[in-house]
Amino acid sequence: MKQNENHTLIVDISRDYHVLKVLGTEVRVRILELLQNHELNVTEIARELGIPQSTVTTSILALEEAGLINSYNANGVKGGQKRCKARYNELLVTFTPPNITKENKMVEVEMPVGLFTSYNVSTPCGLCSRESIIGFLDVPSTFYSPERINAALVWFGKGYVEYKFPNNSLYMEKGSIKRLELSLEMSSETPGTNCKWLSDISICINEKEIGVWTSPGDFGDRRGKLTPSFWKLEGSQYGILTTWEVTDKGTFIDRRQVSEVKLYDLNLDKHHSIKVRIGIAEKATHSGGINIFGKGFGDYDQDIILKLYPDNS
Repeated sequence: MKQNENHTLIVDISRDYHVLKVLGTEVRVRILELLQNHELNVTEIARELGIPQSTVTTSILALEEAGLINSYNANGVKGGQKRCKARYNELLVTFTPPNITKENKMVEVEMPVGLFTSYNVSTPCGLCSRESIIGFLDVPSTFYSPERINAALVWFGKGYVEYKFPNNSLYMEKGSIKRLELSLEMSSETPGTNCKWLSDISICINEKEIGVWTSPGDFGDRRGKLTPSFWKLEGSQYGILTTWEVTDKGTFIDRRQVSEVKLYDLNLDKHHSIKVRIGIAEKATHSGGINIFGKGFGDYDQDIILKLYPDNS
């Protein structure tokens, strides 16, 4: 089974300790490592690692319960068999629990543009830090690179990148959140630049599309205010800062309503994280790619900012 997307599990130490406990044995870590690139059954795993099948069976059950592997029953030469595959390529552990009280008026998280946890992109595509290109241009597998955390510019022609923000609403008074706000700098993407190159950029939160914003172009008429001097002048220079708001009245982009999706449609109370997917829908009228600008690139010195407001202020 070919894996087309990169998946990262963010482990909150205050809530997901059981995941680390499951990984507390060398055998389970070795099994998880083996299943990164192979879909195997219990017998095959035991043979590859030189350990008893009973040990593998016990470990597989533990990894399944922790949500670290996927498995399914399939027909084999001598009857049924359970085939297993790792769900994640990376595990990121966070040790800092949110310091939130009911008196907080607003909670803000700023996510580096390169710290996406899942992606599926097509060329043209690439990543760039404030100092240099990351990996190879127009090679989607570069998006697997751990160096992506340093990215200040992310671009691709089609597909998406997805980020997982901590769901701080879970630590606030139940039902107090009245507005979710997301802001980021974006533009279209085309080889070279074209200030009239349209692109329909959609954003989904917790797998619910909240709206579509049509970028008017891929801007290269001047250097971005923060764009590093090494970056070629014929490349994308800056974007437009868009602010998305989801309230109990609908979804708005820069105060203009774009959809009927309301805050309760996002089911914030049912998720440990807030998943934000940014991309180009398959049926987009203007499939013109996307540039996402972060700190040190473009016109605005920020990454992707998500805010939660407990009132209408």
